[in-house]
Amino acid sequence: MTELPSTPPAPSPPLVETTGGLARHASIIALGSVTSRALGFVRDSVMAGLFGTGAHVDALSLALTIPNQIYDLVTGGLVNSALVPVFSEYAAQPRRSDLWRLASTVLTLAGLVVSALVAGLVAFAPQVVALFAALGRGHNPEAVIQATPLLRLTLPAVIFLSLSGVLSGVLFALKRFTYPAFTAAVFNASMVVVSLAMARWWGVGAMAAGMLLGAGLQVALQFPGLRDGWAALRPALDWRHPGLRRILRLYVPIIFGLVITQASIYIGLGLAWGFVGGLSAMRYATTLYQFPLGLVAVAVSSAILPTLARQAAEGSSAFRQTVVQGLNLVILLIVPATVGLFVLARPVVVLAFERGLFTPADTIVTTQVLRVFLLGLIFAAVDQMLIFAYYARQDTLTPALVGVLSVGVYVAVALLTLRPLNLLALMLADSAKQITHAVVMGLLLSRRLGGFGGTSLWPTLGKVALASLAMGALAAAALLLVDRLPLAPGLLYNLARAGVPGLAGLLAYFWLANRLAVREVRTALGLLRRRLGL
Repeated sequence: MTELPSTPPAPSPPLVETTGGLARHASIIALGSVTSRALGFVRDSVMAGLFGTGAHVDALSLALTIPNQIYDLVTGGLVNSALVPVFSEYAAQPRRSDLWRLASTVLTLAGLVVSALVAGLVAFAPQVVALFAALGRGHNPEAVIQATPLLRLTLPAVIFLSLSGVLSGVLFALKRFTYPAFTAAVFNASMVVVSLAMARWWGVGAMAAGMLLGAGLQVALQFPGLRDGWAALRPALDWRHPGLRRILRLYVPIIFGLVITQASIYIGLGLAWGFVGGLSAMRYATTLYQFPLGLVAVAVSSAILPTLARQAAEGSSAFRQTVVQGLNLVILLIVPATVGLFVLARPVVVLAFERGLFTPADTIVTTQVLRVFLLGLIFAAVDQMLIFAYYARQDTLTPALVGVLSVGVYVAVALLTLRPLNLLALMLADSAKQITHAVVMGLLLSRRLGGFGGTSLWPTLGKVALASLAMGALAAAALLLVDRLPLAPGLLYNLARAGVPGLAGLLAYFWLANRLAVREVRTALGLLRRRLGL
């Protein structure tokens, strides 16, 4: 029997969100992402300067990574796949009381489940570390000794991260993007401040403590955004709420896919553990890799998800148009970012990390790791948009099944190339995984939506690719010119090597994209001219 909502259905919202509206929402998230990623640079720069690389940083990297992966498995994968689509159904004012009841139930359930899981993992932390040591073939014994107490310190952060994730889901559904957009910035800032204040006495344990504090601050930051409902949030387990049942139904395929995906991540961490300093280099390279990914893909996808969810619920024909708008924005920004970062990888690594205990030899390894990672960045960004399109249609099974396929590709590539490529095999395997997932998801979504032919997607891709290649050539030439300048080694020289070619390439890219009549660029430039009165 079909269950009826406890309140009348909300009036239908507008089914088409303008590119300008999408861009405004994305810009808020992008600003938060820029702040977060900038602080992430500072965090890892502080880590590099204070601790360098080696077994102690491998132990810290493991202790910082495992809680984040557990959060992704238990709660993080739930936010965009199930919480935002379902919460969005209750976001209109006539159904707002149902939203608060549902959010209270999800918060209570998440708190109970995650607390029990964390307690068990804290008790068995030595066995968890031993598992990674076994995957690393016992080649990093000093890291094993240091990892257990650090892991016990960071694991409780999962509880706060999970509660923060649920609150973010509520605020995204309400299209209140500002507070959740800056949670990661607070998280990173806490790690920076505590590390600088306490590293002299506590060593790498200071950054672990900063993670725990930052996770708690994420929860506190979001309560002002719940101004009209925080008083209604209270411990509750309303098992009969129809929204909870839909969330759980959507989450079952996600948890299946995430278990497989997390297994591949843990295998990669374990294999990297076998190369002393390998896990550290991966962490530093990942910080640079995730900057454009978070700035572009996560910002656009998170901003567009509530609109897609409502269009899917209404059966609107505008769904396909909105997906294309999102893909165009992602492609417009991620392709040049990837090309530029690949060309300028070494000067960027030097500028970001090479100081203190982080040596030129560490720069070489981190640059190599970053460039192989970048082979899959464009696909990872596009894939984020495709996955969210499925989540908006409340289809979590398809991304999960494709995820199993891509993990199989990851494991196969990693094992086949580990001996000749050593650490770089793991980056190559990750890129192969991202490419596989994006291509398969794109083909399946295209079939469901009647194809992307006749839309602006393919013309935009071609023009952006052409402008990006020209930009990359110009940036490489500018780097050669900067190297000929009579500048003494130091901060100014490092800034010039990364900044001058980057700025020249950026200006050239947008000039070329405008000349090639890329619609999104012309729209943005038109808005800028009007704002400046030109």
